[in-house]
Amino acid sequence: MTRITAPELSPSPPDSPPPVRRSPAPATPPSRRRHSPSPSPSLALTPSSASTSATSSRPKTRPSPKRKYSPAQWVPISSHPAFAQRGGQGGGGAAWDAAASRLFVWDPSTRGVHRISVRIRDAEAEKDGEEVTVEAAVPSEMLMPEIDLGYEVTHITLNTDGSSLLLAGSHNINVLYVHERVSEDGDTIICRTAPVASHILPRNNDGIEVMQTSWHPFSSSHFGVLTSDAVFRLFDLSNDLVQPEQEFYLQPILPGRCQNASSICPVAFSYGSDHLWDRFSVFILFSDGSIFVLCPVVPFGSDYSKRYIEELYEDVNTFGLKSLNPNVVTNSHLAIAWLEATFPELLRQSADGSTLMLRARPYAPVDDSLTLQGPLCRVCEENNELEGKGSSCDGKAVGFVYSSVGKDSVLVTAWGSGQLQIDALADEIQPQWSIGVPTCLNFNSNRHIKSVAMKCDSNPQDSLALRSHRTSSTGSNVKSNTEAVWMGHTPPLLRLSIVDLALPKTPNSSSLSLFLDPLVPERFYCAHGGGLDMVTLHFLPFSYPEMASTPPSVHPVLTTGNSDTTSPFLPGFVTIADAYGHVQLVGITHTAECFVVEMKGWKEPTPLQLDIHSKSIKDVESVTTGMISKELIAGPDPPILPSSSGLRSLTPDSIEGKSTLHHYIKVFHEHYVEYGHKVFIELKEHGDYVKTEIEDKQKRLQAVKQSLLSIETKDHELNKRIDRASKVYDLLEKRIESFKMLPAANKKPLSQAELEFKSQLDRFANVELDALRSSIAALSARMRRFAHMSLGGAAGTGMAPWQAPKAGRSHVTESQMSLMKSSLERLSLINEENNLKLRLIETELKNKEQ
Repeated sequence: MTRITAPELSPSPPDSPPPVRRSPAPATPPSRRRHSPSPSPSLALTPSSASTSATSSRPKTRPSPKRKYSPAQWVPISSHPAFAQRGGQGGGGAAWDAAASRLFVWDPSTRGVHRISVRIRDAEAEKDGEEVTVEAAVPSEMLMPEIDLGYEVTHITLNTDGSSLLLAGSHNINVLYVHERVSEDGDTIICRTAPVASHILPRNNDGIEVMQTSWHPFSSSHFGVLTSDAVFRLFDLSNDLVQPEQEFYLQPILPGRCQNASSICPVAFSYGSDHLWDRFSVFILFSDGSIFVLCPVVPFGSDYSKRYIEELYEDVNTFGLKSLNPNVVTNSHLAIAWLEATFPELLRQSADGSTLMLRARPYAPVDDSLTLQGPLCRVCEENNELEGKGSSCDGKAVGFVYSSVGKDSVLVTAWGSGQLQIDALADEIQPQWSIGVPTCLNFNSNRHIKSVAMKCDSNPQDSLALRSHRTSSTGSNVKSNTEAVWMGHTPPLLRLSIVDLALPKTPNSSSLSLFLDPLVPERFYCAHGGGLDMVTLHFLPFSYPEMASTPPSVHPVLTTGNSDTTSPFLPGFVTIADAYGHVQLVGITHTAECFVVEMKGWKEPTPLQLDIHSKSIKDVESVTTGMISKELIAGPDPPILPSSSGLRSLTPDSIEGKSTLHHYIKVFHEHYVEYGHKVFIELKEHGDYVKTEIEDKQKRLQAVKQSLLSIETKDHELNKRIDRASKVYDLLEKRIESFKMLPAANKKPLSQAELEFKSQLDRFANVELDALRSSIAALSARMRRFAHMSLGGAAGTGMAPWQAPKAGRSHVTESQMSLMKSSLERLSLINEENNLKLRLIETELKNKEQ
């Protein structure tokens, strides 16, 4: 294997990092149902902010004077002053800019962002015996927001082009524009900062909570926000940061049918990847472990590959419209209408092939809204039956990630009990709409769609229809299976495995975070309070079906030994793909310490196995004496001697005797004297080697002698400890016998019904109450906001045009508002009564146990 070594970089200022070493992009996996490969994902990552720059309302910042840069010094990243001078105060997160090779780290002490230039040096090419080194430039830049944030930053994320940074807290979000500088003072740069959704997220940290925020992978100006009031919002950075571009009100459970509070509390979301309709999908996880899908969701103005869109368009026309099933035809018409309106170039079909990308136009059907598809049911592979959304994992869901691996779409759910639930989609995601549910549209002055808001209801008959369809389609032909794709049913999940990380049991849920590997799609990392683990998938139903009996492998990368797993150990963690085909894991602990772990290649390290019975003594000796040639060890070749009868007839004084004696002397000289000379030369040449080996053996012998002496000195102490342990064991046995005499020893254990009732109470105390409190807080915040908006609209000053009540719809009256307030107060009283009853039940159970 040939190693390509980069030349030594000259010192450069931090603002001009070393040349980018990009790793080759992984090949796009083929489709599960089509033989032609999907278009390259790199073509869809073109930023869409170019077209909207003209409509941007950002104020022009004044040009800053040119800075005088001093030559940069490269030090190991763990020794960078940004981590050494923080005084052990960590937290806030980290982000990685692969294009510019820069690391962004939030510093809570200075309330700013360190921008550190990073390079990766291959020390092995310099033959110094070290491994690949991650170095950072000193000095680094400090990016400071121009306003006081007023909250604690818990997470930062960078967009695809590295121009904007999201500073997210528990209840607030701000955007820091990296390249828009207000002022400079040496290495400290004041950057323009703007709040996000200030009318939705109050500054007093009361009410709606930010569950997750993430940039869209196919747009550099769009990011999604999931809040505790079960609303997913998509903001456009180039247009408006106050009003979301797209707003989806999630209704996972129909009103009046909620069985537990955790089923209506969202936890996390994840965007789909480059696989058919997954690219236009958003997967949303709720705290009870149920997964829902929104499809299609596309940012306005984002660019996508023309080849990819044409493949979807042809797929719908081929398999949908020619069906005899009316449901198939209806779903196909809706999908075709959406594709033609969002990408109008499909209707023109230009003859030239110069157009490689298509831009998404703003569109949403007026009379239909997106369906919240789900919850995704799990199907058993053996009997092809649905398992429902129940799971064998304990606690509540705390983390979620989506990964496209080959032909498979993998969903990983992290639970607070320290378990990872790994599922794969058993079918394709398809777009689905709720017919007759209108969408609220906001138009600009040019009569173009500016923003969209819709209520997304789930279909309770979806799982039942899917169950009946799968039962009736068993043994059907290929045509019926193809038509089943466009029936509008939610695809089921195929359970791959449940990985137990064996974390310590805590009263509260453990904090787990999931990160994908940038080079190996089958691998992901899980960071928790006990350290960092690497999980690798070996079985995938469509990509690796031959590995069905191979479970996922788990390798601990870092272990802290911390028993408290409720707080995150790594508030900042990034994965870096270097130019040598390796992955560098850069983590920042809660004590502001930075560490780097190198993951070489894609194969896992195989454990070293030694078998003492596999080699004989003869084989070991042959290896030991291999420093001398085999010819010398075998000895000289014996000369060929004539028969002794001919020699006895000769006398030493005769001419024939002297000639024969001279001949034998010459033969012996050739065979033995030359062999002895070769042995001398060989021993002389290997004298230094033998001397080194002897010295090494002597050192090892001295070390063994020292170990024996230390063992002899500790032997007496070990005997004392063994005797003391024996005495403690006898004492414990006596105490156990005395405990058996107590009255409570004959108490019967709880029955199965009592244990189930107790587990239900524990679940209600740990999960349901927290979910109910968060739901009440979110509803209260939403009620106060809408009450303020209704009062402002009545005065004629606060009602936006697009929020005005439509014809035929009655406005909310004050009586209805007071009724809602009384209902909330009654719900609070019921909650307090339930808490009181729960305490009484726990007290009774404790008394019975005693």
